[in-house]
Amino acid sequence: MTVFDKVKWVLGILVVFFLIVSTNLIDSKNFAKVKESVGAIYEDRLVAKDLVYELSLLIQEKEIALAKSDSSFYDRRVAVVNNEIQDLLVSFLETKLTKPEAVVFHDLESNLQKLQTDEANYNALDAEGKVLAEKHLDEVKKNLHELSKIQMEEGRKQLFISKKAMDSVELFTQMEIFFLIILAIAIQIIILYNPKPSKD
Repeated sequence: MTVFDKVKWVLGILVVFFLIVSTNLIDSKNFAKVKESVGAIYEDRLVAKDLVYELSLLIQEKEIALAKSDSSFYDRRVAVVNNEIQDLLVSFLETKLTKPEAVVFHDLESNLQKLQTDEANYNALDAEGKVLAEKHLDEVKKNLHELSKIQMEEGRKQLFISKKAMDSVELFTQMEIFFLIILAIAIQIIILYNPKPSKD
């Protein structure tokens, strides 16, 4: 084998080597995507879903009090419930909101404000006020239902992103193994190949 042939082989091997390095870098990026996606599923979806659930329980408590015309709830408990709701809203804002989620969340805040105004003016004998409070309660429940659905949709999207990244990692891993086998064979050929000198 001439020096020129050996240089060609070395260049070929270097190309394979750089291909393997580049696929390794792509793998690293894909693993980062998976890590980010799994983090988003927990931090922004599961936590948000739990906050929506906690808010729903507090709204249910208000709904029961309104249905029973429980004046003692409005005298003593409503302020505590409203503070707990406010704390949950602040926590919800700390998650990463998507655009549709932000719109629904803004509606929720607005409807909660209206409901709290109704409660501040609550009078068990005022049928019109009760109807208005029920209307705002229904709007709040609708907002919470929409937020809950968004968590599922966004969680599904994040799962798809991580699955796509993992599929890509798997493909590049198989390619790396294939290139390593070729590289090993090429090195063996270069090392062991000893052509017979030509007879002139």
